[in-house]
Amino acid sequence: MAALIGCSGWSYDDWVGRFYPSDLAKRKGEWLSYYSKYFSTVEINSTFYRVPNDFMVRSWIERGKQKPGFEFSVKLPQIITHESILKEDGEKAAEQASSFEGICVKPLAEEGLLGGVLIQLTPYFRLEGKGSLAKLRALLDMLDTDAYDYAVEFRDRSWLNERGNELAADALETLQEFGVANVIVDGPGFPVTRSLTAKHAYVRFHGRNYDIWFKDETEDDYRINRYDYIYTHEELEPWRSRLQEIVSNCETARIYFNNHGRSKSVKNAFQMMDLLGISHEEKDIDIQDQMTLGEFGKH
Repeated sequence: MAALIGCSGWSYDDWVGRFYPSDLAKRKGEWLSYYSKYFSTVEINSTFYRVPNDFMVRSWIERGKQKPGFEFSVKLPQIITHESILKEDGEKAAEQASSFEGICVKPLAEEGLLGGVLIQLTPYFRLEGKGSLAKLRALLDMLDTDAYDYAVEFRDRSWLNERGNELAADALETLQEFGVANVIVDGPGFPVTRSLTAKHAYVRFHGRNYDIWFKDETEDDYRINRYDYIYTHEELEPWRSRLQEIVSNCETARIYFNNHGRSKSVKNAFQMMDLLGISHEEKDIDIQDQMTLGEFGKH
């Protein structure tokens, strides 16, 4: 039973001067090595936007091997989860996913550097009749879910039960059958579910910017994006017992903070490590919130 805590991504310019030292500003190739001094896992988001080439995967391997025990979790490309799976025929999505597994997942695993594999479904992929489940099953059936730790993040509430507080029975049974984790999320788009469906667990913290989650930020908004959010200690504290429960009921629990704006994910990840009693290198993170004039009136 192990809990691994990290951030969703590490290559953010607005982390310089807050997490990364200023003298590393133009040495991005060293950012991952610096990050790995504080965390043993990271979620790679770039694979969502494009399938990595062999050179990129090898570079991750070379840098990851510098830190014994470090691991990468990777995100299935959006061409699969947001395009192909929405088509009438799910076979193309399944074939693309199998190809990604060979290009990226397997090489990382062979080097002992693979964490989990995140399948973040589009909000437009709804549970409608048996068709949606059939597409999901076809996708999972093409993947080696026995060898690798896959996790599915549902993002439309049609996948919930009638009470709206847990995944629908058919969805849970499908994940359990394949040994795939149900991604437990803290964020505006989906409720916190409880069911564990695999020997491993996957948890993501997106922040709680409810007002701008489904729309663009206004010009005078001090937040740089919808992930620019800092959890307070009072918001994280209730998660302590929940995460302890998750960790005690699985072999590995991977917990990622996706509220990356201005290194806030780093600060909250450290706080969660402290809450769970996970030792880590100490570092002060100055998130340097810039408030608008209107915000000053609220304090």
